[in-house]
Amino acid sequence: MSKRRDADDHFSDAYSLSSADETLQHYRAWAATYDKEIGEDNDYAQPRRCAEALHAVAPAGSIRILDAGCGTGLSGVALAAAGYSNLTGCDFSPEMLEQAATKGVYRTLFETDLNEGLANVDDESYDAVTAVGVFSFGHVLADACDGLLRVIKPGGHFVIGLNEKFWNEGALPAKIDQLSSSGFIQEIIREHGDHLPGHQVMGWVLVLKKC
Repeated sequence: MSKRRDADDHFSDAYSLSSADETLQHYRAWAATYDKEIGEDNDYAQPRRCAEALHAVAPAGSIRILDAGCGTGLSGVALAAAGYSNLTGCDFSPEMLEQAATKGVYRTLFETDLNEGLANVDDESYDAVTAVGVFSFGHVLADACDGLLRVIKPGGHFVIGLNEKFWNEGALPAKIDQLSSSGFIQEIIREHGDHLPGHQVMGWVLVLKKC
């Protein structure tokens, strides 16, 4: 089996995960080759798009950012390239966090299940949270927005990048509409564009401001 075929298998399997254990096993197997297969071979666009979207609403520099579901750190590299220096990363997979540590862009990394609400993180402790490629089937679900928004300071920003397949599933846009209607957030940016061009997958970037 060719390397490209292996990459396709990893990618397609990611959309069929249905449990936390399946997710851990999947990324344990993928961690060592993820950057090449997704970042290099398939031109993963969302890290750059999300970093640019944050830069459009929040000045680069020392603002404190939580890169939630940071994976191997591709999003952290994009944020650092955009001028952000105070980065913390977290992920469900210890193997992915090992890869993220090699990037040299995070001050701190920790393991967590975002679906459990970030119980060990203080309220309003970050200026921004990014969730790049995090909301998806068998990964992080729409209700995780509550825990992620809890740790953002009032006036801070929540940046989401996701594939259009999960967006079209409907749970996340419904959650965002609910939070907007309640006055808890204000949607600043919603842009459709490239997600993973190498697989011809499109996606959305959103920037939400915590009111």
